[in-house]
Amino acid sequence: MGEFLVVTGMSGAGRSTVGAALEDLGWFVIDNLPPALITRVADLAGRPGVEGDRVALVIGRAGAEPYEDLPPILDSLRRSRHRVRVLFLDAPDEVLVRRFEGTRRRHPLAARGVEESIADERRRLEPLRAEADVVIETGDLNVNQLRVRILELFGGEPGIQAMQTSIVSFGYKHGVPLDVDVMFDCRFLPNPYWVESLRALSGVDGPVREFVLAQPETQGFLDKVVDLLLSLEPAFVREGRSYLTIAIGCTGGRHRSVVLADELSSRLADGGVAATVFHRDIDR
Repeated sequence: MGEFLVVTGMSGAGRSTVGAALEDLGWFVIDNLPPALITRVADLAGRPGVEGDRVALVIGRAGAEPYEDLPPILDSLRRSRHRVRVLFLDAPDEVLVRRFEGTRRRHPLAARGVEESIADERRRLEPLRAEADVVIETGDLNVNQLRVRILELFGGEPGIQAMQTSIVSFGYKHGVPLDVDVMFDCRFLPNPYWVESLRALSGVDGPVREFVLAQPETQGFLDKVVDLLLSLEPAFVREGRSYLTIAIGCTGGRHRSVVLADELSSRLADGGVAATVFHRDIDR
């Protein structure tokens, strides 16, 4: 059966960028599809001889779709033994306002002002966001970073249905990521920023990595985190989760959290769990 990815979310949160990235990954992308036509597209995609077993449906570009009709349609699609996932794109209201003002685009629901339209759209989409398989907050991501996230999450081989695990390093001073499932704070570790020879480097550089991993607290922390995650992973799988996103934060997101994210990925791999790594704030 086919594999379907429904891309939806707030207007201005990056649906066009995601659609282009999925096309580059070989997905067959249908943009601005009314929800009522989803089952018809699924029937066509399931016919013998039809090319493209991975279809991405970008929903919401017109701004007037009956979102309340989408969940039962997706349930019907799943009962037909198709693999169906929902990607929801979001961003803080102030970011969305700034994007619309910067591009001078009209909001799809702009019967009133932009702020009122965003609030109305958020209210209508809240049930769909709550049921999404993965939520990506794009407020702190530029276009290239968003494309990287899509590559990590949806660039695998068709048909692989194991839960995908992603580790994100970040800096608390740049804001806490909102699209994560489990979060750890490593600010208790000595900060390489205060070592003059390490300040200009980042956590991917050998001297910083050696400094962080040499701290007595680091190894005990990693041991406990790995044990916890390896024990939780089967439970998430049993619950039918498609994605698990783990965040590790330090002050600026350049040193400690980068080292720990990479090390955590390596240790999880030793335990049989493959995880991608995304360093959100390493270049800030």
